[in-house]
Amino acid sequence: MSKWKDLDTFLKSHIKNGPTGCGCIVVRDGEILFENYYGYADIVKQTPVNEQSVFRQMSTTKVIVCTAAMMLFERGKFLLNDPISEYFPEWNSTMVVDMLEDGTHLIRPAKSPIQVRDCFTMSMGIGYGGPEYTHQMMEKVRRDLENEVGDYTLRQDIKAMSKVPVIFDPGTHWLYGFGHELVAGLIEVVSGKTVGEFLKEELFDPLGMTSTAYRYFGDMREKMVTMYQRTEDGTIVPVKGMFDERHEPEAKYEAGGAGLFSGIRDYSAFSQMLACGGEYKGEKIIGRKTIDLMRTNQLNEQQMKDYTNTYLEGYGYGLGVRTMLEAQTTSNTSVGEFGWTGLMGTYAAIDPSERTSVVYMHNLQPNMEEYTHHRIRNIAFGAI
Repeated sequence: MSKWKDLDTFLKSHIKNGPTGCGCIVVRDGEILFENYYGYADIVKQTPVNEQSVFRQMSTTKVIVCTAAMMLFERGKFLLNDPISEYFPEWNSTMVVDMLEDGTHLIRPAKSPIQVRDCFTMSMGIGYGGPEYTHQMMEKVRRDLENEVGDYTLRQDIKAMSKVPVIFDPGTHWLYGFGHELVAGLIEVVSGKTVGEFLKEELFDPLGMTSTAYRYFGDMREKMVTMYQRTEDGTIVPVKGMFDERHEPEAKYEAGGAGLFSGIRDYSAFSQMLACGGEYKGEKIIGRKTIDLMRTNQLNEQQMKDYTNTYLEGYGYGLGVRTMLEAQTTSNTSVGEFGWTGLMGTYAAIDPSERTSVVYMHNLQPNMEEYTHHRIRNIAFGAI
């Protein structure tokens, strides 16, 4: 059986050719089985990574936002098959752009409205970029919005993006992208609070997540690890983190798909709550059956073809999370283990069957996700 020393050995060696620093924590039913930190948060200042270090979450933001939205779902605030136009009237006439073989395009009405479910499951039809026509339209509406209002909000972005045609009829394909911005906007509409306010009041404060937010407060700026890029020749250089400007105190945009920063212990508290049926230190945060719904695969055969790659082998996709379907052939986790990954190297694996959560973080480009995360997953679950 794998021992915890194997995880320690791997992470010690990993910082030699990967990130300058990283950290990992494994918790089972409230008991810390493994926690350690390696290397430097800043190699010039020789600042070590430790339990106080803060990392850009990028897409591991999605798990938190979708969990918050599902807390509102179980309070009766919306249904998954509701048209999003019930909450965003500007989305009541969605158009689809069909790209033709001769390079031209045809714009037509969508065959069905975008549902809330489509936003959670990344099947609403607007990605991060996409075909040139769609990408240009996205850039244009955001450029026009910025020229009109300056630094815009999430709700202003959602209204502007309603002008962009989707690239397939809602619910027919899977495309990673804008859906979770709509989920975050839904939180704002049905709660009457900004998404940041709702997260703080309903998740961060109850879970003791004192280093997690969209915007810098206190000494968070100093605790943020430096973003690095490793070039092809192995040189490591500091680079600006994507969306770093949104962490500034005066920034307005609070995204659903990226934008939070957090520490390893903070994110572990959140992940462990999900692993233990929605409870944390005796307090019920979200229902166990709601978590089960989140981690149930929502994709049909065509969507699975769009979704599957070597990193996601064995996984389906639920309501904002990957979910393990074939653990016996691809990994040593349980069927139903779920979580997500961030573009800069953050990772969470949550296994309710074992009441176990694994949280790992670094900030590096390229993020080395397939090499790093699968090894950590296999070592950690081999040791429990």
